[in-house]
Amino acid sequence: MRVAYLSNHYPLTTHTFIRREIHAVEEAGVEVVRTSVRRSSESLPDAADREEAARTFVVLERGAAGLLADVAWTALRRPLPFLRTAWRAVRLGFGSHRGWLWHLGYLAEACSLLRRFERTPVDHVHAHFGTNAAMVAMLLRGLGGPPYSVAVHGPGEFDNPAEIHLPEKVADAAFVTAITSFARSQIFRWTHPDHWHKVHVIRCGVEEKFLEGAVVPVPEARRLVCVGRLGRSKGHGILVEAAGRLRDEGLDFEVLLIGDGELRPRIEAMIAERGLGDVIRIGGWMDGDGVRRELLDSRGLVLPSFGEGLPVVIMEALALARPAIATRIAGIAELVEDGTNGWLVNASSVDELTAAMREMLTAPPERLLEMGQAGRRAAAEKHDARREGEKLAKLLLASAAD
Repeated sequence: MRVAYLSNHYPLTTHTFIRREIHAVEEAGVEVVRTSVRRSSESLPDAADREEAARTFVVLERGAAGLLADVAWTALRRPLPFLRTAWRAVRLGFGSHRGWLWHLGYLAEACSLLRRFERTPVDHVHAHFGTNAAMVAMLLRGLGGPPYSVAVHGPGEFDNPAEIHLPEKVADAAFVTAITSFARSQIFRWTHPDHWHKVHVIRCGVEEKFLEGAVVPVPEARRLVCVGRLGRSKGHGILVEAAGRLRDEGLDFEVLLIGDGELRPRIEAMIAERGLGDVIRIGGWMDGDGVRRELLDSRGLVLPSFGEGLPVVIMEALALARPAIATRIAGIAELVEDGTNGWLVNASSVDELTAAMREMLTAPPERLLEMGQAGRRAAAEKHDARREGEKLAKLLLASAAD
């Protein structure tokens, strides 16, 4: 069986879970063709991501002339499906903030993939995220392309589910995967019960290197790590405020921010305004080995997000036997258990985040290691990449047999 993985941007530094899933599905016996609507402009520090980029077909690199040729080819070869799908794209566009012209762009991308898959046949398309890529997959199906499935992560798909036409995408899909039970519940919330049987939980997997080897003791040094894009949803401003309070209490510690993004200048300004340059350091993006090294050199992970699905870095931290401080949102509580393998705080609460960070920074290393080992067991049980890949491969093969 040959499956085309389709994403809006692939690969990305924040989407290593897709790479791991692809490799696990391939190990389960499914051939995967990497496809992406756009090529990311960001640098890729991880060599594995750079290898994936070299193997990925990017639709928009066809250029305007190539896309127009693909549209003409489809209209001539399949006039009735083309007209029906074009009308559907326009109709869906009127119900979206993107507008009908943008949806005709999705149609052109679908035509390009249809032509490519005519030359290199695929049996199925698996779209990651229920947004743009899923729309392209749905229109591709309407043109006579292969059946598709959608991997829904949240929180973006749940901000405006009707506007992105999530119910229609689920209805037309062969099946849908959700990365957490919470995500599945939100799909149920916005779709007809007749389609609930198609929704399966396939969790993101953690790389084996995070689970392999002996457990490394927690260091005495008071050092925390935060990993994530420096954007609006990650709550870095709350973290800076909490760090300032702890510094004012006289606590000596360090916080390393791993990541980059559009809010980096603002976060740097906040750090400077609070005089926290000797407390908080921004390290930029790192590859998987770098993240692993920094987590092992810390007391634990702190992630004060406002919006998430279930961050892979939490799985990685727990797999390394490092407890996590995270917010009580979405599917995070399915992995982080307050007081057992980490701390759960209410999103946006500086008071609660400050208290949790104080506990992590002052707890005996033996207590943190005990919590970390509980987290390691949970990560191994729930987020084994190979096992989750095998589950997805079974769904793909069963879909092809129907």
